[in-house]
Amino acid sequence: MAWMSNQRGSSSSSSLSSSFSPTQWSYDVFLSFRGEDTRNNFTGHLYTALCQRGLNTFIDDELRRGEEIAPTLIKAIQESMASVVVFSENYASSKWCLDELACILDCKESKRQIVLPIFYKVDPSDVRNQRGSFGVALSRHEANFKSSNSSSSMDRVQRWRAALTQAANFSGWHFPDGHESKFIHNIVEEISLQTSNRTYLKVAKYPVGLESRVRDMDELLSLGENDVRMIGIWGLGGIGKTTIAKAVYGSIAHKFEGNCFLANVREMSSMPHGLVELQKTLLSDILGGNRKFKVTSVDQGANTIEKRLWNRRVLLVLDDVDHRHQLDNLAGGSNWFGRGSRIIVTTRDKHLLTAHGVNLTYKVKELDFYESSELFSWNSFKRDKPPNDYLKLVGRAVCYTKGLPLALTVLGSHLCGRSIEEWKDALDSYEIIPNKEIQEILKISFNGLEHFQKEVFLDIACFFKGEDKDQIVDILRSCDLFPIISIRVLIDKSLLVISEHNTLTMHDLLEDMGKEIVRQESPTEPGERSRLWFHEDVYHVLTEQTGSTKVRGILINMPKKNDISMSAEAFSRMKNLRYLINLNASLTGNIDLPNELRLLNWYRYPLQSLPSNFHPKKLVALKMPSSNISRFDQGSMVT
Repeated sequence: MAWMSNQRGSSSSSSLSSSFSPTQWSYDVFLSFRGEDTRNNFTGHLYTALCQRGLNTFIDDELRRGEEIAPTLIKAIQESMASVVVFSENYASSKWCLDELACILDCKESKRQIVLPIFYKVDPSDVRNQRGSFGVALSRHEANFKSSNSSSSMDRVQRWRAALTQAANFSGWHFPDGHESKFIHNIVEEISLQTSNRTYLKVAKYPVGLESRVRDMDELLSLGENDVRMIGIWGLGGIGKTTIAKAVYGSIAHKFEGNCFLANVREMSSMPHGLVELQKTLLSDILGGNRKFKVTSVDQGANTIEKRLWNRRVLLVLDDVDHRHQLDNLAGGSNWFGRGSRIIVTTRDKHLLTAHGVNLTYKVKELDFYESSELFSWNSFKRDKPPNDYLKLVGRAVCYTKGLPLALTVLGSHLCGRSIEEWKDALDSYEIIPNKEIQEILKISFNGLEHFQKEVFLDIACFFKGEDKDQIVDILRSCDLFPIISIRVLIDKSLLVISEHNTLTMHDLLEDMGKEIVRQESPTEPGERSRLWFHEDVYHVLTEQTGSTKVRGILINMPKKNDISMSAEAFSRMKNLRYLINLNASLTGNIDLPNELRLLNWYRYPLQSLPSNFHPKKLVALKMPSSNISRFDQGSMVT
């Protein structure tokens, strides 16, 4: 998923990407150690084991000279994902080691690096409190600096003391004595796991516009509060929910005791034992180490998560959730997690969040016109603005996609490098047959609906978009489609919106998706489809009498005034026709209306009465604007 900037005019993709792109580490591990103590034994063996495990590890092989830490070492520390500090007997006697340690802790704060201490044959409390050899070494440094009468040097010692205390409080390993090779093996396993878990997520190729949305999420997260919060990100498929979640996760993960980003929960849960595997991943990522969690059932996994995480401050992202049982068994309640924890859920279904008690929600909005234009340009031209001769075509593409990042990215990439004539042809084709890749993403929500909910969605997409909700509810109810709950479900799944004027509306690409679903019912013969709205298909079916019992609705809206000559059999073949909406066509010939009609809307109906053999006992809506009708024959009276 790519994103656009809310900045107007020119912008730099590289600078915009820097906020949300993963850090490019030169090294996995930086080793800080006292060479005279451990270079040729413990640290040397640890370095070899790390390299054999495939971890790119920096070790300083140069003899250290001078008073100041070398710039090459500072650079190596800054470019390492993790720093392993080997505290040994004479570590504090080296000013280089102490400066390294202070630099390492600065990078932990500024770059969210991992710091792992090893107490090699020294007591952690001696390091923490500067006792024993550590206290002696620091006293000597102070004495030397006092003799030079340098206040800056004394500040340097205080910095070292604070760094030793801070580092000694981190979780690490203590090796008083014993089997070194086994000890090193365990350390390498842990480092390997932690560095793999801290490989930051790739957010977006063009993450412009993302900052404002992350700021919105920051307000909901309120990390300064010590409560447990569940926040839902919801919206239409392809709108950027996962992108926002990744960006938020990458910016705050370092502030928690444990973190986990569970991607593709919907897809993973559909696989055999998929939910159990997700539970195992959650426990392993957050608790870390070499722990092997034996989870044989979903119930056991849920119980283990609750028992093991109730006192830990964690960040958990559950991405693309589509069923209540996923939430119940991965993040059952706020009491499953320690104070200060944050659980973020992305979903297309707002009702899932409501049913799970998630009260803090963020609905993702479409990109505005300027953002859409820029995103499309980056994908199609690799620049923030299109060439002048493509301006109108870009505007047409942006209007078609209606601010959906997925569609802008897919179409922009598809048209990249193509000629103007190819652009025109492609855009013409999309207006008739929508892009398949976009449709497949949007259809995920549709596929999860009940049968009658699908019927309501398709009726609205084909006939009733923009119509008054209350009037359409009555019509849909007459077709046994349970419209009130169906419409509510469609709204919760981001497939439908009720406007401030109480009209039914949906994203244009969803409308296109619904119509394409109907078209695929019979790609070559329109008369075998359930709904007809495209003027060429309607003309063909009515003039060739190819309609069938499968047709349940017809919308006649000709591009220009047109007489359609038809026989009495044209409608009589469509015995299950529920909706007949004629907006502008002049139908000539005998008209035989099906008795199953619920809605009859006919502009300028030419006759003075309805057909005598029409018995509209199921009709609930009759609209005859500007018509010649003056009476209802007794046989055609609505009862």
